[in-house]
Parts: sequence; structure tokens; C-alpha cells
Amino acid sequence: MEVLLGNAFGYVVITVVLYCILNLWMAFQVGKARKRYKVFYPTLYALESENKDAKLFNCVQRGHQNSLEMMPMFFVLLILGGIGHPSVSAALGLFYSVTRYFYFTGYATGEPMNRLSIGRFGFLALFGLMFCSISSGINLLRP
Repeated sequence: MEVLLGNAFGYVVITVVLYCILNLWMAFQVGKARKRYKVFYPTLYALESENKDAKLFNCVQRGHQNSLEMMPMFFVLLILGGIGHPSVSAALGLFYSVTRYFYFTGYATGEPMNRLSIGRFGFLALFGLMFCSISSGINLLRP
């Protein structure tokens, strides 16, 4: 395997697993919020007309949901960029994961704008991963 990808690709694999752990932690936080704010399955979002804590629950749920929505693009860019630039891609992936943590915890305060304090910088990591992926693709096209 190391002949195909190189040893440094292991950092990319570890970064993917770390993000999966973060995602599981966020899911656990949503589960705790369901109990705390009395929003039971299969309800995805609470209605303010039925639950005085709907906004608080919905912010926790939305923080996790947005992270799930971004996860496929993040994983694809991380892995494709990691083919040619494993260390840089892993570092960008780790940075993205840290910003996602702050995005989620900021959102979970019940004040949606709090997600942007540090969380907004995650897009820098995604753009960096896009460049790594493009570079990997161009390098694969060379004879």
C-alpha cells in the first residue's frame, strides 16, 4: 500500500477517523438535547408553537445537520488531495475538524451567529483541500 500512496497518507486516514469521532460526539449531543428539550423521534426539528425550547434544540440539531451536509465534500476533497499532498491535506483536514467543533459548539449555544466566531474559517480549509485535489488531479494526468 505504501508504494501506491506513500506512508504519509496514513495521516489522511487518521484525520478521516478523527472527524468521524467528532461527528459521533455531535450526534451524542443531539441525543442529549432531545432529552433535555423533550423533542422525541422521529421529529427532526422542534416547532416553536409546541415547545418553548425549540430554538435551543434546533440550534444543536442544525449544527450537527450542517456538519453532516458538508461531510461528503470534506471527505472527498481530503482523500483526493491526500493522494498528492498527504501531509498538507491532513493538516487542512485537522484544521477543518477543529473549526467544525467550534461551529457546532457556537451554534449549540442557541445563538446561531456564534457558529461563525471560529467556525467560519473552515471554508479556508475546504478551499485549501480543493487546491490540493486539483493539484493531485493535474499530477496524475502527467505522463
